[in-house]
Amino acid sequence: MSSRNNGRQGFDYPELFVLLLTVFLIAWNFDFGHSALALMIVIGVPSVMLLIYNYSRDVSFWTTSIVVVLLAAVIGAMQFCAVLSLSLILMIGYRIIISHPDNRFKLSIVALVNVGIFYAVSWIMVPSRVSCANTIVPDLVLLASIVVMLWQFGRVYYQYVACIESSQQAKSRLGTMVSVINKLTRFIQPQIWQPIVKTDSPVDVTNKRARLTIMFSDIVGFTELSDSLSADNLADILNTYMHHMTGIANKHGAVLDKFIGDGMVCFFGEPNSRGARQDALDCVAMAIDMRREMRSLRQKWRLMGFEGLYVRIGITTGYCHVGNFGSKSRLSYTLIGKEANLASRLESAAGKGEIFISQTTYDYICHDYECEFAGNFNLKGFDEPIQAWQVLDPDVHKGQSSKWVDHTLPGFNLHLNFKDMKNYDYQEIKSQLSFALERLEKEERVMMMGEDEPK
Repeated sequence: MSSRNNGRQGFDYPELFVLLLTVFLIAWNFDFGHSALALMIVIGVPSVMLLIYNYSRDVSFWTTSIVVVLLAAVIGAMQFCAVLSLSLILMIGYRIIISHPDNRFKLSIVALVNVGIFYAVSWIMVPSRVSCANTIVPDLVLLASIVVMLWQFGRVYYQYVACIESSQQAKSRLGTMVSVINKLTRFIQPQIWQPIVKTDSPVDVTNKRARLTIMFSDIVGFTELSDSLSADNLADILNTYMHHMTGIANKHGAVLDKFIGDGMVCFFGEPNSRGARQDALDCVAMAIDMRREMRSLRQKWRLMGFEGLYVRIGITTGYCHVGNFGSKSRLSYTLIGKEANLASRLESAAGKGEIFISQTTYDYICHDYECEFAGNFNLKGFDEPIQAWQVLDPDVHKGQSSKWVDHTLPGFNLHLNFKDMKNYDYQEIKSQLSFALERLEKEERVMMMGEDEPK
């Protein structure tokens, strides 16, 4: 409990003033006899030295121990004079209470031992009992002790209030920092910022060669659509698409590298890899979920009057350099390499709703997903033709067990997502399908009657 926490000087042991007053009053009460004068010198000189020494230093265990020894010495030397001893015991108790918990027992033992030692010395030097009766010394010492205790408690209360105010300010600053950090983390991949926050790991311009599975995707028809839409509608479509795709990427544990217009780049394998094969499986599973989610979005946009939006995806597996690129003042966690270019070219070669994968990725996932050979493609930046495989839709090839029904013709659009249907909606869905079927049959009869009429 130092009074110099803010850099100012002061007396952290005011009980030393009480000690000086006590030994002076004792010497005065006993007419400055040899024993009383010796006690004043033995206690007074160390007390003055401690006051000078501690004026510009913090509280320490050893200084506190010496103060306790001096207080205990006076109690023992006065042979437990009731009022005087109680006054000094209160100050010893206070000093022990505000000390570190690990030191309290040690200080208590020091006090008890020294009280016993000086009591024995006093009894030997003054066989007759020291009397404090009929003197104002105990009353003055008690009054001085009360003043010091009140001053100490006042200082503790002041420090307590200051700590409360400081903690409130720190809490406010911490809340602001957390809010800012939460906003900033939306610009950084969780796989990147979480280790930095948890372990305070160093950040530098470093990268390494690693085996990654990389995915490029974009929206087919988005460029054409952007020419006919307002900026607000265009932004709404793009933000909705990115929101759903980002959720899928996070669910599968992908590192979302960047958004490129209406496209996005994700990869698996760094900083956390589940093995090359599992990384490839996770990436293809993510791509299939994205294609499936695009069906729901396409139905939503179709109702808003926006037709023909499909996702196309390119995936490859191979070695790239991944890590922090840039300067010491501005870094970007990304990847570079020929395989990243290949994933981009495969995505450009894919058609509406298609997922193209390279031969390397196909070798990893062919036992888990049905694929068909898409052909050999002459891709920009590659001298040799690249073999590409198309990942078929598992839902379509499940037949009767499929959780999706999606069919589109001119004037006809059927989209059923059984995963999102609720039990209480089945009756309403069947009712609407029956109504649509009746209308379809009615229109068919009208068309047939029109064709049968003689021309």
